[in-house]
Amino acid sequence: MNAPPTFESFLLYEGEKKIIKEQDTKVPNAAIFTINKEDHTLGNMIRNQLLKDPQVLFAGYKVPHPLEHKFVIRIQTTSDYTPHEAFMHAITDLIAELSLFEERFKEAIKEKKEGLD
Repeated sequence: MNAPPTFESFLLYEGEKKIIKEQDTKVPNAAIFTINKEDHTLGNMIRNQLLKDPQVLFAGYKVPHPLEHKFVIRIQTTSDYTPHEAFMHAITDLIAELSLFEERFKEAIKEKKEGLD
């Protein structure tokens, strides 16, 4: 079988960084973040969270190749707000939103189980 080992899709190699940041020289106040060992699921959630921020002028992501387990996200912000700050705020807000979702989901399951008794 020619399939790569499944662990390659989520385990970082020794010395491999999870997130790599580089300045986008084509556009002012922009940066490119490469996130290794992730896919469309996280890429789309981060992009959507970034687009909720009024100081983010552009946020887009792409998966360079279907067999590469990474995505690249490009962020452009206003001049008084760095792409790094926008990225960090988006991740923090996303974690909070997902925690709230988990809490409400568990409450709904508990209510459903109590209703069956």
